[in-house]
Amino acid sequence: MISSVQNVSNLSMTRALGAVDTENSASSSAATMPRTAGAANGMSFASVMGNMATDAVTSLKGAESMSFAGIKGTATTREVVDSMLQAEQTLQTAIAIRDKVVSAFLEVTKMQM
Repeated sequence: MISSVQNVSNLSMTRALGAVDTENSASSSAATMPRTAGAANGMSFASVMGNMATDAVTSLKGAESMSFAGIKGTATTREVVDSMLQAEQTLQTAIAIRDKVVSAFLEVTKMQM
């Protein structure tokens, strides 16, 4: 189940969202926009979200393997609980980001053109 979540990081490549930033900046060279730290480093929104999804999947896989280690008796209860709490926090963060993205998308679709 967790391995299927890893495909989320590949969504940006299938829709070519990484090229959106370079196309817009090349076409609007007359307009000056303030650059953020992420833009100065060449990171796009899609790559940041992809990295966050990859990190979340890694955290969830680590918690899953730690729980199996706890069942086998090779990990302490404290290690298992810490790993599970970290995975829960990661999942709650991912849900909050998803909700914000959906809310922003709905607000954009309500705008009049």
